[in-house]
Amino acid sequence: MPDADVELVLRSRRVVTPDGMRAASVSVAGGRIAAVEPYDAEVPAAARVEDLGDDALLPGLVDTHVHVNDPGRTEWEGFASATRAAAAGGVTTLVDMPLNSIPPTTTVEALETKRAVARRSAHVDVGFWGGAVPGNAADLKPLHDAGVLGFKCFLLPSGVEEFPQLSPAELETALAEIAGFGGLLIVHAEDPHLIDGAPPPTGPRYADFLASRPREAENRAIAGLIALAGRLDARVHVLHLSSAEALPLIADARREGVRITVESCPHFLTLTAEEVPDGATEFKCCPPIREAANQDALWQGLAAGLIDCVVSDHSPCTADLKVDDFGRAWGGISSLQLGLPAVWSAARRRGHTLRDVARWMSTAPAALVGLDHKGAIEAGRDADFAVLAPEETFTVDPTALHHRNQVTAYAGRTLHGVVRSTWLRGRKIADHGAPTEPTGRLLERQPRA
Repeated sequence: MPDADVELVLRSRRVVTPDGMRAASVSVAGGRIAAVEPYDAEVPAAARVEDLGDDALLPGLVDTHVHVNDPGRTEWEGFASATRAAAAGGVTTLVDMPLNSIPPTTTVEALETKRAVARRSAHVDVGFWGGAVPGNAADLKPLHDAGVLGFKCFLLPSGVEEFPQLSPAELETALAEIAGFGGLLIVHAEDPHLIDGAPPPTGPRYADFLASRPREAENRAIAGLIALAGRLDARVHVLHLSSAEALPLIADARREGVRITVESCPHFLTLTAEEVPDGATEFKCCPPIREAANQDALWQGLAAGLIDCVVSDHSPCTADLKVDDFGRAWGGISSLQLGLPAVWSAARRRGHTLRDVARWMSTAPAALVGLDHKGAIEAGRDADFAVLAPEETFTVDPTALHHRNQVTAYAGRTLHGVVRSTWLRGRKIADHGAPTEPTGRLLERQPRA
C-alpha cells in the first residue's frame, strides 16, 4: 500500500503479533493494517503518530458469546450499553446470542428486527448467531444465507420459554441440516436427564447448587455430541466448558477427525467454588463455577490447545433477579467489560503471555466464526486494537462499569491490566474507559475458501 495512503501509525515497545511480542510501528490505511514495521521505521509525511510507549498493543478482542437481550429484555442489557462496555474493555467485535431477546433469532424476520436495533447504537462491530429450536429446521438455511455466523441450541431448558431445547431426535435433524450447507452448530451441552436426577437447588448454599449441576452432565452431553458430529461429519462447538473431565473425550475425538472446537469463560478460569459465599448469586451460572482443582485442569487444557478460545458468556439481568436463593436466581455472569483483565490476571500468575491471551480471546474466536479480517495484528486485517497497561492494577467498582446493570461477580477484586484505549478500524472508540460515539458495523458470515 502506498505510504501516501497511511493516515495513522501506532508505535509501542510491546506489540502483540502472531509471531510474538516486539517493539513495532503499526501503520493504518483505510481502516486496515497496512504494515507492521520496526519501531523506528520512517513515518509517512501525512500520517499521524501515536506513541504508546510501554503500553501493550493487542488485537481487539473478539467475544463470540454475548447475550445482549435486545429487543425485548432491554432492562437486562441492550446494544448501546453492551457495546459501550465492550469498547471500554478492549472488545472490538462481539457476536450476539439468539436468546434472551424477544423475539429470539430463529427466523430471518427476527434477525432483521434485531439488526435494525443494533444498527443505530453499536459502538463495536456486531455479528449474530441464529437459533436452532424445535420446529425451525426449515429456517436454518435462510438464516445462514442471511449472514448469521452459526446456530446455537440447548440440550436442556434454556431458562426462557421462547427458546426451547432440542430433543435428541431434533438435535440430529438440526445438525444434519446445518452440516448439509456447511454451517456451525454451537451447543449448550448438559444432559437433562442427569440434571433432573440430581438434587434440586434450593436456598442460599452454593454447595447445593453445585451438586445440582454435576460434571457428568456435561461429560455425557459432550460425548453424545461427539458421536453425532462424527457420524454426520458436522462441525460443532462446545459452549462454556466448565468440566475439565470432558477434555480427554475432546482430545480423542479430534484424533479421530471429529470437527469439534471448545470454549471456556473467564469465570471458570478465575473464580472457584470454594470462594463463592452462600447467597452470592452473582456467581450463579450454568454450567457452574467448579472447584479449584477442576480450574487447574481447565488451564492445562487451554495450554494444550484442547480449549480453543476464551469468551465472556456475558449473561446479565436486573439486580432484583439475583435473589439469594440459588434455585430461583437468574443464572448468568456479567463480565463483558472485565474479561481481558480477569483472564490476564490469572494467566500471568500461571506463566502465560499476552500473546497467549491474544490468541485465546481474539485470534481463535475470530477464526471460529470465519472473521478472517479480525483477530490479529498483521497486514490486511482490520485495524482493531486494545491498548493495555499490563502491570497496572485496579479494583473493580461495579458502579464504574458500562453494563446496564452493575451486578458482577468481580466486584471488589483487584485485577491486573488497565485498558487505556480501544480502536476500531483505526479510530479510537474508547479512551481511558470512556467510549466515544457509536461507529460499529453489523457483520455477516463470510464465505469460507
